[in-house]
Amino acid sequence: MAGRYQAYPAYKDSRVEWLGEVPFNWKINRYKYALTLIQGAAFKSSEYVAESDVVNIRMGNIKKGGFIDLLHNTKYLPAEYKNSYSQYKLREGDLIIAMTDMSPSLDFLAVPAFMRGLSPNKTYLLNQRVGKLVVDCSFSVGYVKYLLLSTELRNQLKEQGLGTVQSNMSSENLYNSFFVAPNFEKQTQIANFLDHETAKIDTLIEKQQQLIKLLKEKRQTVISHAVTKGLNPDAPMKNSGVDWLREVPAGWGVKRIGLLFTESSSRASGDIELQYPVLSVSIHHGISDKELNEEELDRKVTRSEDRSLYKVVHNNDLAYNMMRAWQGGFGASTLSGLVSPAYIVCKPKTSTNSYYFELVLRTPNAVIELKRYSRGITDFRLRLYWDEFKNIRVPVPPSNEVVDILCSIRKTNSKYDKLISVTERQIGLLNERRTALISAAVTGKIDVRNWQVPEEKQPSHEEVA
Repeated sequence: MAGRYQAYPAYKDSRVEWLGEVPFNWKINRYKYALTLIQGAAFKSSEYVAESDVVNIRMGNIKKGGFIDLLHNTKYLPAEYKNSYSQYKLREGDLIIAMTDMSPSLDFLAVPAFMRGLSPNKTYLLNQRVGKLVVDCSFSVGYVKYLLLSTELRNQLKEQGLGTVQSNMSSENLYNSFFVAPNFEKQTQIANFLDHETAKIDTLIEKQQQLIKLLKEKRQTVISHAVTKGLNPDAPMKNSGVDWLREVPAGWGVKRIGLLFTESSSRASGDIELQYPVLSVSIHHGISDKELNEEELDRKVTRSEDRSLYKVVHNNDLAYNMMRAWQGGFGASTLSGLVSPAYIVCKPKTSTNSYYFELVLRTPNAVIELKRYSRGITDFRLRLYWDEFKNIRVPVPPSNEVVDILCSIRKTNSKYDKLISVTERQIGLLNERRTALISAAVTGKIDVRNWQVPEEKQPSHEEVA
């Protein structure tokens, strides 16, 4: 950081151990002198309605990048709440923060976001887990936003005892924390500098995230082709007679699931089975190879203390979640374990590796077919029962080809895992760079008083071409 940016000409001892020296003319403050924190109302889930023009702004609407997501997981309140809870109304441009963090790292606690893109026809009410900040006129709102993103604030919150499994920040936690700031003009300059520089970093992060998405799509395409068309591009093909499958290699069979598997409803009994780990099936990773804790699960799951209610699954059994089968919630187990009674356990009738069929059933075309066979009023109530599942037809290659296909897929996964890992490390470094830059600017470690927005370089004719 110091190599690219200059330090201020003169510093003084802040007399705050964690802060060290600060620029000579900067002042040390407490947050209680810079802002007022207003927390929202404790709305209950039973108060939510299907849809209305009153939107409840909750923790889930705040994203780590500092923006509001109003498109997903939106919750609505009764129309009359716009008047009875008017003191919690949010307006365009209001600055809000997250008041709760579910992880010991406190990465999400006090993450700020501006209310942008609000509909003039709707009312937005603050939830109790979200705080609205009213910033004193002697401080730049933009500068305060970056103070809230600094590691210095996180460290102070941890010193106050926050950082357990779930941390709820009170107004006192924030008010009693320290920060350092120059005059209003310099605050605005620092905020403008950080707006520009973090936007560039965010653009690079977004490009890396898009690369990961493309790598995952490419991997899925390679795997889908291998398990439905084989590895030999010159192999003669035949019509499978199945709409979602279309052509398959001439030497392959096509069979109903019911001819390959039988349903097992065996429940845990005996001391050995009751000690089996409880396994989970994810739409992203298949079946787990151990009992996952709450943080490792895709979503919140309520587990029963009575393990005799669970179904038994053994190595090479295929299991699926009836409610998430239409999303690819299948997994071939690699060990003996227990699964939810809401799962279907399928025992293979032959020695064929069930992992092959897991991969087949997780292909995009197969997922569409699985949804067609599922029953329910809406997507999130769809269930795929055994009686329907057993009639779905899948490709069946010769045993030696299954071995070759799975070997090829292992190599494919290894290749793409390495590429994705490298890209994720790049994202991690960029996030570290972003955090370090913010902290350096708001603590006066770098001098950006003379910074100006660089002129955009116009591309040459050769670059355009």
